Amino acid sequence: MTTAVKDMLDTYPADLGGVDRDKLAHCIEECIACAQACTACADACMSEDMVSELTKCIRTNADCADICNATASVLSRHTGYDANVTRAILQACATVCKACGDECERHADQHEHCRVCAEACRRCEQACNDLITSLG
Repeated sequence: MTTAVKDMLDTYPADLGGVDRDKLAHCIEECIACAQACTACADACMSEDMVSELTKCIRTNADCADICNATASVLSRHTGYDANVTRAILQACATVCKACGDECERHADQHEHCRVCAEACRRCEQACNDLITSLG
């Protein structure tokens, strides 16, 4: 299936330095999807009657969304590529996705939005770890 992310990677005029294009595209897509899920989950949490019990979830959602968005942006730039920067942001993203996924799972039995968000976080965490592994 073609996506805008894959199309943009395919149009990049220079070599990507041996980075696996499919894993890169998948990771960017998962980061974008996770950022959206976390933003929506935080918003849904704020609409719950027991919002005071969800403050850590809201904060973790916000942090995860910001880091996922930043990661997608960094991964979308290839000119002047620095593997150390890429590896560091991927590790940060995987870490925050794990934390957010864990936090949302704590509420998943009560709030469907937290279940959906936890799943998005797990997929993004895995995509980041897969890309890290492929970087060598």
